[in-house]
Amino acid sequence: MKQNILKFICGVSMIASFSSCDDLFEPALENNQDITQMYTWPDFARGLLDNAFLVLPYDENPTSDVATDDAVSNDNDNNYKKMATGAWTSQNNPINQWDVRYHAIQYCNLFLENCDKVLWDYSSETLNQMHLDLYKGQAYALRGLHMFYLLRAHAGKVNGEVVGVPIHLTSEDGTSDFNLPRNSFKECIDQILADFDEALKYLPMEYGDVKTMPAKYAGGSTAEYNRAFGSLQRGKIDGRMIAAFKAQVALFAASPAYASAGVMTWEQAAEYAAKSLNNVGGVAGVDPDGWRWYANVDFIDAFGFTDPDPLEICWRGVVTDEKNLEKEQNNYPPSLDGKGRVNPSQNLVDAFPMANGYPITDAKSQYDAKNPYENRDPRLKTYILVNGEKIGANGSVINTAADNEGLDGIDRENGKSTKTGYYLHKLLRDDINVTTSQGAKHFGARIRYTEIFLDYAEAANEAQGPKANVGGANYSAYDVIKALRKRAGVGGANDPYLEECAQSKDKMRELIRNERRLELCFENHRFWDLRRWNANLTEAAKGVKITTGTDGKLVYTPIDVEARDYKDYMIYGPIPYSEVLKWSSLQQNDGWK
Repeated sequence: MKQNILKFICGVSMIASFSSCDDLFEPALENNQDITQMYTWPDFARGLLDNAFLVLPYDENPTSDVATDDAVSNDNDNNYKKMATGAWTSQNNPINQWDVRYHAIQYCNLFLENCDKVLWDYSSETLNQMHLDLYKGQAYALRGLHMFYLLRAHAGKVNGEVVGVPIHLTSEDGTSDFNLPRNSFKECIDQILADFDEALKYLPMEYGDVKTMPAKYAGGSTAEYNRAFGSLQRGKIDGRMIAAFKAQVALFAASPAYASAGVMTWEQAAEYAAKSLNNVGGVAGVDPDGWRWYANVDFIDAFGFTDPDPLEICWRGVVTDEKNLEKEQNNYPPSLDGKGRVNPSQNLVDAFPMANGYPITDAKSQYDAKNPYENRDPRLKTYILVNGEKIGANGSVINTAADNEGLDGIDRENGKSTKTGYYLHKLLRDDINVTTSQGAKHFGARIRYTEIFLDYAEAANEAQGPKANVGGANYSAYDVIKALRKRAGVGGANDPYLEECAQSKDKMRELIRNERRLELCFENHRFWDLRRWNANLTEAAKGVKITTGTDGKLVYTPIDVEARDYKDYMIYGPIPYSEVLKWSSLQQNDGWK
């Protein structure tokens, strides 16, 4: 890592550089900036922080899902596909976060060490302080967040004990000691939460214009406050998001793969989630349309940068401009000029219950294998494009049958057609013509409150069972799952299957995990969920071969599509091989070489 840090240090001076033809071979002095330049140049200082924002590892496209039993990719060069099929090593690691997270932490440390000296605003001492608080809070939050993603990717067991990663709280230079041992898992979790708590000292719970001046900035004007903390800042990290971050971290630390470190109890994890959910009024704040937030095209098309987010969204991602077609180009079926990249598995399809709430394996479900998509959970056809359903601006019917001569049939065209008998539907707009459209806006979600509700349900059930109110909440895991299933149209008026599960922590655990699988599918959660649960990673991804029988009716035959080749130790990701090779104090996770 030392070489990378040194490259970074040299590059800091070029963050805000300018060039011209005249100075091509003799750069002007202003192109070689010292860190002290930020003291009188706020844009330079903000540039440090912006770099930490820009490398956040949020992917609003399905990526890691194809390394699980939920999906496969028809792209043979897909790195996650290679990972899942046996090519995951410490030298070939698609989830490697080592360098980029430490680089971001370096930016945050440099900023925090110097931000008090920056003249943020010359017009007002109060406004100067507001800007300082805004950016300092962002820096602490970002450092904690990058540390969390680093820990999630690289924490693991050394000699059977869960350990963390090296903690860096000061900036590094050429004289720094890079040969550092790994900190304990507890030290890492404590530091992440400490950074989040420090950020809360400076940031508002939510950005927005005010008419009454907060007491903290008495003496300033509402115009000044709105400039620093008003609606123009929406999309940046605020107190609501930090509460959600803490819930994520707590659930991670309490989970089976990390529980032996003794850092977090399930009760504590439930409490962190409940505090986050207080921001939407608890279970009463479940957004009725939250399960299809990406499909509300009227809202999305009218959405402005400073507009409040919908109830479902804790932290939105990028709202693309009107010319964006990326998701549709990559995932529409080939008959609509798409590449059909992400193919949902039969495993995932089978995880959706019937509309009456029972799993399809339960005799009470009334599942008909000859009509497998009828009377199912409405989320199935909303999230997955099954045979015979429509998509696209012209409402095209998609035929995935093996004996279909069109482009959309299973394995019809290598690299474009589905390998499983299914195409992605979730996250895509239905009103796009990939061939002729100029594109459309898309609304991304980094954190949805549904995730935090599911965090609470999992922790509360593990702590005290299905119907206990845990962590100061006035609702239970049962209440959460009932609300989520009701909004999806599952279970009818009484949801008898939920009532069965409510009698057993073990059955409720299965239901909660399955609801999480369905609600968060294709949002890059399952890869991490399976690992923190210490669950089976080797279930092969399956599909369905649809043919026409002699009686003219469709025949559905399950098929194996892609094996999953993970070793037991791959519950945890590796430390990069190059780092272990360079630094004698840095120990590799058990099993990895």
